[in-house]
Amino acid sequence: MTSHEVTLEWTDGRTRTLDVAERQSVLEAAQRVGARLPYDCRSGTCITCVGRLLGLEDGESDDEDASRPDVGDAFAYRRQPRALTDDERDDGYVLLCIASPQADCRIEVGPRVRAEVGDSPWA
Repeated sequence: MTSHEVTLEWTDGRTRTLDVAERQSVLEAAQRVGARLPYDCRSGTCITCVGRLLGLEDGESDDEDASRPDVGDAFAYRRQPRALTDDERDDGYVLLCIASPQADCRIEVGPRVRAEVGDSPWA
């Protein structure tokens, strides 16, 4: 079975690397090992679980001046991530409850990322 390493990075400096199996969401892998991530709908219709892709294992930079890695190269979605706009997806935001990694990567998580995206489009 294929799996990928996903490193979660909180703004307070904590990190946690997860082994995420093919077809498993990042949220499911985090819960399996006791790493706490916020979530609500589990279907990609709210933004409670949002994270932001920082880089791929191939060494792409998370430098703000560098172009962001393509979320489409890093994740496959179980269903359409309805709570994110095209611009938000282009900016690297990922709904971790329905996203399965396709490459080893690093993701910023936590309240600051959630605040950057704003309220749920359904609120």
